[in-house]
Amino acid sequence: MSVTLYHNPQCSKSRATLELLQEQGIQPEIVEYLKTPPSASELKTILALLNLSPRELMRQKEDEYEALNLDDPAFPDDELIDAMVQHPILIERPIVLANGKAALGRPPQQVLDIL
Repeated sequence: MSVTLYHNPQCSKSRATLELLQEQGIQPEIVEYLKTPPSASELKTILALLNLSPRELMRQKEDEYEALNLDDPAFPDDELIDAMVQHPILIERPIVLANGKAALGRPPQQVLDIL
């Protein structure tokens, strides 16, 4: 089984999700998304798998969210996605992809549902 973890090693939830996967005997492909952000196309796929809107996947308490005025409801989804690509700190984490599905590791145990 191929498992991908969009990971931020500085995030306790992301580290806990990685540990949980490893406890299940899974060594995921780790994508440190702050260094290697997903493309707009990849984000659209992830959003579809999560059944979330771009705004629902955004970390709305990040300084960049406020600085870019992303709370304006007039922003179209494509512009929100572009903002996440350009400022990956805005992407909620961790995200796990497995078996053609995706899960947000908040809480980390939630990712077990797609394995």
